[in-house]
Amino acid sequence: MTSQDWFYRVFVSRYRWLSALAVLLLCSALAVGVGYLLAEVGPLVAGAGVAAVFLGLWMLRDIEVAYYSVIGIVCLLPFASFPFDIGFRPTLLDAALGALFVNWLLQLAGGSQREFVTTPLGLPVAVFMMLALGSFIFGLAHVPLSLGFLQYYIRHFAEVMLSVGLFFLIVNTVRDGERLRRIVHALILGAFGAALLGTVLYVIADRISSDFVVRALSALGPIGYPTGPGVLRYIRENPELPLRATSTSVDPNVLGSLLNVVLAISLPQFFAGRPVVRRRYLLPTLGIMAICLGLTMSRGSMVGLGAALVVLATLRYRRLWVLMAGATAFLVLMPQTRALFVHFVEGFRGEDLATQMRWGEYRDALTLIRRYPLFGVGFAGSPDIDTYIGVANVYLLIAQHMGLIGLTSFLVVMVVILTRFWRTRPLVAGADLEPLWWGLHAGVIGALAGGVFDHYFFNLDFHHSVTLFWLVAGLATVATELIRQQAAARARFRVEPGR
Repeated sequence: MTSQDWFYRVFVSRYRWLSALAVLLLCSALAVGVGYLLAEVGPLVAGAGVAAVFLGLWMLRDIEVAYYSVIGIVCLLPFASFPFDIGFRPTLLDAALGALFVNWLLQLAGGSQREFVTTPLGLPVAVFMMLALGSFIFGLAHVPLSLGFLQYYIRHFAEVMLSVGLFFLIVNTVRDGERLRRIVHALILGAFGAALLGTVLYVIADRISSDFVVRALSALGPIGYPTGPGVLRYIRENPELPLRATSTSVDPNVLGSLLNVVLAISLPQFFAGRPVVRRRYLLPTLGIMAICLGLTMSRGSMVGLGAALVVLATLRYRRLWVLMAGATAFLVLMPQTRALFVHFVEGFRGEDLATQMRWGEYRDALTLIRRYPLFGVGFAGSPDIDTYIGVANVYLLIAQHMGLIGLTSFLVVMVVILTRFWRTRPLVAGADLEPLWWGLHAGVIGALAGGVFDHYFFNLDFHHSVTLFWLVAGLATVATELIRQQAAARARFRVEPGR
């Protein structure tokens, strides 16, 4: 029974009294909820709440709407939470992911999906999740326990595990090329929206009125966003230095990590016979995202994108070398990009404070890993007063949390993805999904390369970034599965006529 069938049986039942009772209960719940919201937060937020209820019902009815909602929140409102407390403030991403998983479970329970797809990645991802759970439980033994502490860490750890588990949902529910194209299209549009907003706010703050931008971003305070002058971010947090674009991502490096991954996915669409974004809109879409990435001045994200483009240009799209050469020349020669170029040079030389602090973090992280090499210290905190959890490197961060065994399990997952990527290359030439396949794997490579300098893709405080990473990893796996299935079908077709 599909989720649609479930709703039909409840609300359009042949038992009229059951339908009437269900509608009455639903209307009563809506009336109480709307009344509460009007009294507590005003008509604007109340209207948004009612819209959210209907969107939630729509997500339960249509799994693609749930996908689009998750992507929209990850790109445009990654830190948004509901304006009420139930012991904690649930986030919009929690609700959207919950609806996505409930929809899938309804499909499984109703029999519309009769098999559970694992793929060769299934076991390594499951092992990684189990090791993470073991490290989390082990880590609770050496920190002071309190109800508030447990609630905070259990909730955030559960969010991260839900995002990793998104991999299994994707490979089971994205089973055809058209759905894959639609989801990637939504991801590109979401990142473009974030980039456009970030660029516009940057220009207004830098050229017209920073107070207006502070007020605009502070208006998100009721849904969990920071407020006040601190919403504007500068290099080394010094207002005398250049401003950095943030959009609604709070941190410029968080926005940069989003654009790193999505630009890597999008650029092969230049060479697609049927791009997921119409060709007339593709160049301005990519241009805005590239400009915004530059305005974030996120060096790690730019290096990650550069690594992805080098792979694409070396293995498939040679004309990307010209694009990279032009972008490098523009960065070095244009006066408008001089601050960004200087920021890069300072980073490579280790001259700026941010880079020096990162080297200090790396040394401290290695100290912690040497003391707890096998299973790490868990996710709650360090047992030693002279060490701490937190480093701008996703691999060292995983090793802090889960030890070298946990890091190895993560690397095994990535090696399997990249090995299958390498072995599938001979099959992909000329396939309809070829540019999408290359782009999704470039997105994974960009995230892995950017992870050398940032920690967002496995951090309890950045649930949306973890979601983005495993979303792209799942979609890349789906693209590989579809390419292999198409190649197998072509091989069977060549054999059958000769029988």
